[in-house]
Amino acid sequence: MDVLLVRVKPNKRSVNLQSFMICEPLELEYAYAALNKAGHTAEIADMILEKRGFKSILKSRKYDMVCFTGYIVHVGEIKKHALTVKKILPDCKTVAAGVYAEVMPGDYVCSQIDVILWANALTTLVNIANGADPRGEAGVYKCGAEKPAPIRVEDDIFPDRTSTAKYRDGYNYIYHDKCATIKTSFGCPYNCEFCFCTRICGYAERRLDRVMDELEQISEENVFIVDDDFTANVGRVRRFCELLAERGVKKHFIAFSRADFITAHREEVKLLHESGFDAFFVGIESYREGELDRFNKRTTVEQNTLAVNILEEEGMQCYSGIIVGEDWTKRDFDALIGYLNGFRHPLVNIQPITPMPGTPLYENYGREFTVPRERYELWDMAHVVFKPRGMGKRKYYYNILRAYIKTSANKTQRRFIRERYGKAVYKRVKRGAAHIFFQYVGQIIKPA
Repeated sequence: MDVLLVRVKPNKRSVNLQSFMICEPLELEYAYAALNKAGHTAEIADMILEKRGFKSILKSRKYDMVCFTGYIVHVGEIKKHALTVKKILPDCKTVAAGVYAEVMPGDYVCSQIDVILWANALTTLVNIANGADPRGEAGVYKCGAEKPAPIRVEDDIFPDRTSTAKYRDGYNYIYHDKCATIKTSFGCPYNCEFCFCTRICGYAERRLDRVMDELEQISEENVFIVDDDFTANVGRVRRFCELLAERGVKKHFIAFSRADFITAHREEVKLLHESGFDAFFVGIESYREGELDRFNKRTTVEQNTLAVNILEEEGMQCYSGIIVGEDWTKRDFDALIGYLNGFRHPLVNIQPITPMPGTPLYENYGREFTVPRERYELWDMAHVVFKPRGMGKRKYYYNILRAYIKTSANKTQRRFIRERYGKAVYKRVKRGAAHIFFQYVGQIIKPA
């Protein structure tokens, strides 16, 4: 079978971080490897970086199956692309997959999508390519069906990174150019109310010897570990560092961690830095204890503050996330700006609270949404999907933008980024920041 694997480009109305981070489509590289191993022909079209138009790609070969992957913001675009496939290649099978399809498969139900993969996507996709009837596959979504137990195959097959060779120079993560990605575990042992990732599967770890085998095949110097929480198991963290030394693997790593790990394991933090870890993304979420309790975060403001300071003292960069609540007033934003500027380098993602479909926060939200869920492109964790209680939407957007300008984008931080990461990275990030700035200005003028 001839299969086209597609990552669609988000709708132009979505506020996205593509200028700051375009990670390689790891799930498609896995699918490419699995299909090739089974004797099929596969091709990846990363439409974020692809120069050809989608129609031109479809007309270039007679594909038997086109498989799309994406998040909530891509659902509308995937449906549009699937309709294009049906018009140009009427006999071609269309497949929707990815993390959103696994949690909210019903949102993909439409006449132009033939198959929705909601479990064990790799094995199910290969089975269908081999000729299996999708109606008999447990990994294919059927209304009312029970979801099958996960089958982990990631230690048996590695993502084929040659499949994205023509795009690889464009893959980066914030200030880290030419950055590969790797996954060493799945899910998360925590259950924060707002988190979408924990709804995909239970926590499972890959074998570290196989992780090292994969790392040795990666040519990029920078590697982003996309585990939901790389530091969930302290013993595993130590062993990971030991194996890096034993294998002689030298990379610059970026990963996700939690404040409670950083504050409780300073020696391991030092070890990680010595082993090549340059930065951690830490979900601070709020500077108010009550909000942390609401999110079931199980950390404290004191832990969050100490964690950022520890990373900075150890020479690592801390990227942090802040969730802005519905009831925030100008005083709250002023307090946030003061809190963030208490750190040396407050490089932070400030986002309005977005109860993602499929999470407990969404199910128990109890308030009216002002943006319908069907406007998928606006559920980007940047648009305000609710009615703020402390001010109007326009002022709300203005204060988010003001908080950015006075913290992450102030003169001191701009100089730090330029000096630490170089002019080329600074210019790329500056272009991306300018684009998002004007998107926010548009929302201040006329909010969605």
